[in-house]
Amino acid sequence: MKLAPVRKRIALLVSTAVVVGMALTGCAGSGSSASSTGGVAEITYADGLFANPRSGPMLTALLNDFNASHPDIHVTQASVPFPTFAQTILTQLSAGEGPDVIRFDTPDFFQAAKAKLLTPLDSVIDANALQLLPRNDKYTSVNGTRYGIVSTAGSYTLLYNKDLVPNPPTTFAQFEQTAKDLTKGDQYGLAFRTTLPEANGMWQDLWNYVYGFGGAWSDGTNLTLNSPDTVKGLEMYQQLYNDNVIPAGATASTYRQMFADGKVAMEIDNGGTADNLKTLNPNLNLGAVQIPFPVQSTGEVVAVTGINAASKNTAASETFIKWLLEPAQQVRILNVSGTGGSVATAAVPTPDMVTAQPLQPVFNASTAVALPQIVLGFEDKTPDIRKIVVQQVIAALQGQMTMQQAMDQAQQQATQAVG
Repeated sequence: MKLAPVRKRIALLVSTAVVVGMALTGCAGSGSSASSTGGVAEITYADGLFANPRSGPMLTALLNDFNASHPDIHVTQASVPFPTFAQTILTQLSAGEGPDVIRFDTPDFFQAAKAKLLTPLDSVIDANALQLLPRNDKYTSVNGTRYGIVSTAGSYTLLYNKDLVPNPPTTFAQFEQTAKDLTKGDQYGLAFRTTLPEANGMWQDLWNYVYGFGGAWSDGTNLTLNSPDTVKGLEMYQQLYNDNVIPAGATASTYRQMFADGKVAMEIDNGGTADNLKTLNPNLNLGAVQIPFPVQSTGEVVAVTGINAASKNTAASETFIKWLLEPAQQVRILNVSGTGGSVATAAVPTPDMVTAQPLQPVFNASTAVALPQIVLGFEDKTPDIRKIVVQQVIAALQGQMTMQQAMDQAQQQATQAVG
């Protein structure tokens, strides 16, 4: 199949290893299977949260209820490996394949939408009639065209084990010292990501340090990857790495299990993770406070759901999207998003949800100072910038150069990459 120039560009962004992995794991695009059978329109839905031990069953139940109420449409979960979700999806879309409906993290949504790999939804979604919240809904359009709806959004706090940390830190110095004091034997005071296979999640970790120390990835017009405040935040990340207070090289799933088992005392993460930790260990004495960095500014994972431009059942996909925006489904998705999460509308949590999420007030406060994890002014280029930044930070962590030198290189490489 001959790709359009912009699709060729995106395809080249993804490693050959990922493409090979897709073939080996049977994750080729489902666009060819999105057909009508016996009068039933078959569509597929890709969502990284299916791999989540808490959210996955909730999403499966949601799909089952949609199918039960729409006998002429059948939606199934797309099989996409979680660790390479974004790369896999972008590869599939660029080849005119892939799932019909996809939940993206914001950076990957912008890349797909800018390349016109998604279906315009202006004629389908009326923001005013649906009372969509403008705070994050503005991130669902590219060049004035809507390509998605907000799925979920969640900000970050400092999560800690109250049994290990009776007095949570309120300054970075206390944060570092607490991490040092609680690192002994097979127990660690802190955890965050440090490997390239976890690049997307590591970008989320780095974000809170950069913005928490007054830095930024851009000023909206120019990249500022090597600005003093940006480098300062990354140096604090490196300082904790050098303190040997984290299980270096551990994946997020591994160190979150360690947290649930009492082997990690603190981590900076979102409300969905807070709920997952309680799922892994209902007896975990979990607490949350605002991140103890000099500047109250955190990242926010804003997920956007869109429709594959190559879908063979666009109308059915649009029906599914509109169903997700109905009040009852919005409350259910709010529950999926976890503590402190938000959705496309002003959905109100049920009393049971409030009882089950006692850390909600802390995350709500964090939301007021949260920003989506995209590079402003370079939204569709964020995946390119993210990869460069993470590679250079890892080089600095491994002692190949100073963090300033690493970010000087990142600034040069990213500036060339974005044009």
